[in-house]
Amino acid sequence: MTLDRAQHDKLANAIRALAMDGVEQAKSGHPGLPMGAADVATVLFTRVLKYDAAEPRWPDRDRFVLSAGHGSMLLYALLYLTGTPGMELDDLKKFRQLGSVTPGHPENFETAGVETTTGPLGQGLATSVGMAMAERMLAAEFGKKVVDHHTYVLASDGDLMEGISQEAIALAGHQKLNKLIVFWDDNGISIDGPLTISDSVDQVARFKACGWRSERVDGHDPDAIEAAIRRAQKSNKPTMIACKTVIGFGAPKKAGTSKAHGEPLGAEELAAAKKALGITGGAFEIAPDLLKTWRNFGAAGAAARKEWQARYETLSERKRAEFERRLAHKIPAKLDKAIVAHKKALIANPVTVATRKASELALDVIVPVMPELVSGSADLTPSNNTKVKGLDDFTPKTPKGRYIRYGIREHGMAAAMNGITLHGGFRPAGGTFLVFADYARPSMRLAALMGLPVIYVMTHDSIGLGEDGPTHQPVEHIASLRAMPKMRVFRPADAIETAEAWQLALDRTDGPTVLALSRQNLAQLRTDGTATNRSAKGAYELLPAEGGKAQVTLFASGSELEIAVTARKQLAEKGMRARVVSVPSLELLLQQDEATQAQVIGNASIKIAIEAGVRFGWDAVIGHDGVFVGMHSFGASGPYKDVYKHFGITPEAVVEAAVKRHNL
Repeated sequence: MTLDRAQHDKLANAIRALAMDGVEQAKSGHPGLPMGAADVATVLFTRVLKYDAAEPRWPDRDRFVLSAGHGSMLLYALLYLTGTPGMELDDLKKFRQLGSVTPGHPENFETAGVETTTGPLGQGLATSVGMAMAERMLAAEFGKKVVDHHTYVLASDGDLMEGISQEAIALAGHQKLNKLIVFWDDNGISIDGPLTISDSVDQVARFKACGWRSERVDGHDPDAIEAAIRRAQKSNKPTMIACKTVIGFGAPKKAGTSKAHGEPLGAEELAAAKKALGITGGAFEIAPDLLKTWRNFGAAGAAARKEWQARYETLSERKRAEFERRLAHKIPAKLDKAIVAHKKALIANPVTVATRKASELALDVIVPVMPELVSGSADLTPSNNTKVKGLDDFTPKTPKGRYIRYGIREHGMAAAMNGITLHGGFRPAGGTFLVFADYARPSMRLAALMGLPVIYVMTHDSIGLGEDGPTHQPVEHIASLRAMPKMRVFRPADAIETAEAWQLALDRTDGPTVLALSRQNLAQLRTDGTATNRSAKGAYELLPAEGGKAQVTLFASGSELEIAVTARKQLAEKGMRARVVSVPSLELLLQQDEATQAQVIGNASIKIAIEAGVRFGWDAVIGHDGVFVGMHSFGASGPYKDVYKHFGITPEAVVEAAVKRHNL
């Protein structure tokens, strides 16, 4: 269906009207962006986007990401107008209300048709890079007849000013992700006022410098917008289209000002805006013929979806089963057997290695049985040990590669992994140093919020990294990540616990996992290689007390488990009975039922936790009067054994603390 300008304007004004009404009723929100970007969105959804509103999860749909999440009423209006199931007019009337499917910022776990949660600016743009990478990888594996779609992003000035945007666009340009097309809502306004008071970047030149194709268009000229999109679709580079718009388009007094950005227009200005735009009817009223036109566009993609389904059916039964398994995040049947066989091999031939190396050994057996695993590192591959045989580099010329060189871009990497997961078909794992979780945290938090099964391989997990000193020694990071809802942290103590941590991370489909791994070599303390995953409850008794009831329980994670084992032996020499409990995942232990926790924690009168990090969180196990042997400050530079001794994290310190408490 070809639209003339008058028809286009009516469709765009329907978006504007619903956005104005939704914000006004909520007495909260951002009407300016939906009003200004309505023309861009209308062109995209009526002339370009491949989608079927009735099937918002259709695998080969084009993705639309509203990176400027504050303009959420734009997306909600589009979902309602196109007829996406679960979005009714009453939902628009409940904008920003508790329990609604129209929250203040789009949340993919709340609202059908929302591709990703976009609250913090820059996140949608950076996440879309992962979506575009996943599209290319999946097409290379299953063929373009079933995987051939674009990722479109609507970004604001704020998205482009956030630092993550540079990491994202540099990575996308380097990878030549030509199916990624970004619309910049270039309205020149931020909350504080004209953009000129804080920014003077030539964004078109900036994107070009990062390997993008970029151009400027009138964001209120539908034909110019469409022409720019068609040019972008033919490019061999990602494209940024700078759409010059007026924020709050149509509002007589507030258009083009910061007053249209983040507050309701007010009854008088709203009425004046509707009059100026030629919008008739009351609040939330859309003329039946106009709604029908929008619904027809929403249903227009059904034919393309059915054609895709027919092509999909021509795939072999084996390939279809694999495609569906991947999209459902079902673990390969061979994975558990591979892990068990690996554990048995380690029992037969114990290794003393850093857990980062133990992670590599685990990957050696995981990669051959799990083709959807996409690994990578933020330029720390030799340190993170994330690349093994069978993982070729992902490049523009080798799209079947499953190893991504993210460069020194932790934040961009974490966001891209969210996008890869959201797109479907792959399970990403990315490596960096644990201390640089600080650079990745906003994207990690969104992974937890969305319940995405992303895996973070974070090495150099403590003062055990030694000479690099306090700037690189993550004393508080384990505790802070444990505090994040739905984030699961494993700090394995040896090669077998590392394999178990990988197994649990891959088995998990409802949230992200951190594998905190050591730089220094650790002895293999586990002597059992049964099919049972002893790390699955977060903690377990490694060594019981000998000669009677335990007087002391020593709890430790990761590299400090060795210290606990040695301290137990020294305490026995002093006539004190101690048991050792390994705690690879403190928060997973605390999620167990009371009976399980009580069994693991025990009732020894002296409880001591040993971890080369801060105490925060351990009182749930040892009590506020328990003994903590760990860090109470930042670290120091020096050989790691000297650093441990300097901070009093030694078997002797543990024994001294136990004897002192026993004699009280």
